[in-house]
Amino acid sequence: MTRSDLVIQLAERFGQLTHRDTEFAVKTIIDAMSVALARGHRIEIRGFGSFSINRRPPRVGRNPRSGEQVVIPEKLVPHFKPGKALREAVDALPLAALPPSATKASAPDA
Repeated sequence: MTRSDLVIQLAERFGQLTHRDTEFAVKTIIDAMSVALARGHRIEIRGFGSFSINRRPPRVGRNPRSGEQVVIPEKLVPHFKPGKALREAVDALPLAALPPSATKASAPDA
């Protein structure tokens, strides 16, 4: 589902809202979440999951082309942890109902 899909679905579900109002509401929520994460805050939506910031420590990597060692600096990255209700809802889905692209990552290598 894309942002546009979400806007369309919400506009259909709540007929009293115009498409523009729905678009503004979705943008406002996403912007507020982005700002909170950028400030280092944790976001928790009960039944859905939580967003937080994880620290990736500095490490030494390799340039795949030259083989030369490269220092990779510390990074802060957003992290999503699904809530229990979301995990159970996804787990209850039959694999046959999922599109092929959704099962591609979990398929064993041949």
